[in-house]
Amino acid sequence: MSGPLFIYGPLGCQPLLSASLGQDGVDLARIATLPEYEVTAQSGGPLMAGLCPGRSRVEGWLVTDSDAVARLAYLAEVFDLGAPVPVALELAGKTIEALTFPGHPGSEPWQQEAWASRWGDLIEVAAAEITALMARVPAGDLAGRLQIVLSRAAARVAARTAVPADLRSAADAGQADEIACDISHAGYFLSRNYTLRHPRFDGTMSAPMRREVFVATDAALVLPYDPVTDRVLLVEQFRMGPYGRGDPRPWMLEPVAGRMDAGETPEQTARRECLEEAGLELRVLEKISSHYCTPGYSTEYFHLFLGLCDLPEETVGQGGLASEQEDIRTHIIGYDRAMTLLTSGEANNGPLILSLMWLERERARLRASA
Repeated sequence: MSGPLFIYGPLGCQPLLSASLGQDGVDLARIATLPEYEVTAQSGGPLMAGLCPGRSRVEGWLVTDSDAVARLAYLAEVFDLGAPVPVALELAGKTIEALTFPGHPGSEPWQQEAWASRWGDLIEVAAAEITALMARVPAGDLAGRLQIVLSRAAARVAARTAVPADLRSAADAGQADEIACDISHAGYFLSRNYTLRHPRFDGTMSAPMRREVFVATDAALVLPYDPVTDRVLLVEQFRMGPYGRGDPRPWMLEPVAGRMDAGETPEQTARRECLEEAGLELRVLEKISSHYCTPGYSTEYFHLFLGLCDLPEETVGQGGLASEQEDIRTHIIGYDRAMTLLTSGEANNGPLILSLMWLERERARLRASA
């Protein structure tokens, strides 16, 4: 795609422009106006806004630099903003012919400040990842992975809220000297290579080190528990990690678990996943922990809960989404049977072990208040 391009709404917000074009590209853009149109929005996602004919005027940016236009066109295809259409703009008293993307208009007025408050940081991070992949991943392929790109961006934004440092070092990540960072793998999952130096405990800087990081999303996990009948629900499914390690039994018993979608809270994800994987509605969520799983090489972060619910009489069931190729078997077992999984070693993943140990500690309280 070449020629002048008019961008507006979410695609035209300053943080996203800076992430996708760089400051030089932003400096080349000019403010222009599209008469007799308005921007409207749909609920349900960060890029659900678009153009509608109307009596108002839409202010946006006219981009003419060919490299900047190509980057924005790539972003628009990944975000599924539609095929470009011609529009007549007003700029400095002149009419300018340009192309624009129609987007996803809806029934609600688009409010820039509210959008920026909720989605701005997330979309800025996502746009930086997307444009970094422009030379190696076709836009259509990346569009099919957009939800996990947005989930990775949401995790990076959530990580900005740090936990206390009363015992450990309170040194800021900004004190590390990042020499280089590049994407080493860009499939459904993402890996980055970092070359950096970091402050040592003796006050000196470390020698340059090269480390590969698996860039994952945040996830919510929940162990459903019925305090009246004193039973828990576990899910069983085939897992690639044990299979890749050479485990002869790669079917795992686990809590209900799922990736956090962009815009979701951990609690919302936990409730959604219980419905999808086990058909359960939870009454109350009890927080167990939020923690990194393998901080030596992965960004993956778990929010772990116990969910109080009414479990059905059936002890074995099926669950999961066919659209995600999930083949899930559910097991409803008594508390005593669950504890034998700890002693036998059949509970052999961290979230299940931690959940059952937490339940052992809190069981009397939960049953007394049921």
